Amino acid sequence: FHDIVDYFRNNFTKRHFLLLSDREKRWAELFDQLDLNKDGRIDIRELRTGLAGRGLSRGSLERIVEAGDTNQDGVLDFEEFTQYLRAHEKQLKLMFRSLDRNNDGKIDVAEIQHCLRSIGVNISLEDATRILLSMDKDGTMTIDWNEWRDYFLFNPITNMEEVARYWKRSMMLDIGEQLTVPDEFTEEEKKSGYVWRQLMAGALAGSVSRTGTAPLDRIKVFRQVHGSTDFKGNVLNSFQYMLKEGGLQSMWRGNGINVLKIAPETAIKFTAYEQIKSMMRGGSETRSLRVHERFVAGSLAGAMAQTAIYPMEVLKTRLTLRKTGQYSGIADCAKQILQREGVAAFYKGYVPNLLSIVPYAGIDLAVYETLKFAWLNRNIGLADPGVMVLVGCGAVSSTCGQLASYPLALIRTRMQAQASVKGAPKLSMLALFRNIVTKEGIAGLYRGISPNLLKVVPAVSVSYVAYEYTRIMLGVDIEGRREGKGKG
Repeated sequence: FHDIVDYFRNNFTKRHFLLLSDREKRWAELFDQLDLNKDGRIDIRELRTGLAGRGLSRGSLERIVEAGDTNQDGVLDFEEFTQYLRAHEKQLKLMFRSLDRNNDGKIDVAEIQHCLRSIGVNISLEDATRILLSMDKDGTMTIDWNEWRDYFLFNPITNMEEVARYWKRSMMLDIGEQLTVPDEFTEEEKKSGYVWRQLMAGALAGSVSRTGTAPLDRIKVFRQVHGSTDFKGNVLNSFQYMLKEGGLQSMWRGNGINVLKIAPETAIKFTAYEQIKSMMRGGSETRSLRVHERFVAGSLAGAMAQTAIYPMEVLKTRLTLRKTGQYSGIADCAKQILQREGVAAFYKGYVPNLLSIVPYAGIDLAVYETLKFAWLNRNIGLADPGVMVLVGCGAVSSTCGQLASYPLALIRTRMQAQASVKGAPKLSMLALFRNIVTKEGIAGLYRGISPNLLKVVPAVSVSYVAYEYTRIMLGVDIEGRREGKGKG
């Protein structure tokens, strides 16, 4: 630190140094904190470690290095670091003045709402207050220049549109494969193709996540269908049985159709959500939907998507449970079901599946939002929660949602698989419920939940990691811009 101060003393006049000392000392302290190996340079790994609590994407950190790295050596020395901060603070100052519409040196809730409205996003007073509280360090319910500068100092935004988009992204409810309420997109994002790149990134991440946790999913389905009267043993016994019957590759049975249904389900859900939202707004297209309205719209959209792709759900269950040589593929499985059981077989278990959407979605959303905003309120002044915080919130909320909806999911799976289990009676939803409780007790309604809970944390974690990398690959970062050189 003292060597850095000496650098300024040697390179600036005494008067210049005295005028800039506080500012430059602050930068020197920041550089010293980020330079973890004390080699006088900061690389992307040190930035990622030092700024982990700020919730910045890898693409954002790479742009910081790219913008400041004047000699193109891939790292920032102290001079490059200060040059970047000097230029970035100048941009932040201009944006602060632009946002401060009444020129009182502070940003209030109304000015935040106006900023988001400028890119077509109408938010409630409550949501605007949450954004303000994440930046307000002194509790004045306003944001002064110092708070604004500290909050965005290491966020490579360059204009007010990017600030507004960053704030909008901070309220996303997408937690990987457990997307309860779709994100809100502006008209500009829809026209530019950004929406579909974002949805594609989520679909690819879901594919990787489901493939990675497919063995646990197969064990869950196996134990759901083969109750305690048919199969005695724990999760390990189930794993050994399936391994012995079909080998290691059999643990991924049904994963192909499980991955294939992601894309149509996502597309239908998003399209339906947009249409339902428009109907709920009525004649007021600019009205912002409240959280409970978004939940209702999201649930209805989810129900429509499930109705459209439900035959694929039945195929997934049958293929997951199949024995070696039973079906040659997806088409053969569909053909055999159609010939033996008719078209109605593709909608077995549809009612309990539909009923399970509301308790799962409602509890998942409520717990996720509660945990996320509890973190924001306890960490006032920090940026959006980092990946690990959101993974934790997603895992807990998903677990709570599953505990509430699991009995319905189990009944759905049993109804889907009835014809594939020899000697199994063809029972209705209520009859099957009574049969399970009578023979296996209440615990029977939760059979197979242990492997399902075991897969929550790895599924959400893998989904997040895959989401970050696929988003970079498709050229989309969290601020909604295209990444890489030469891209706007």
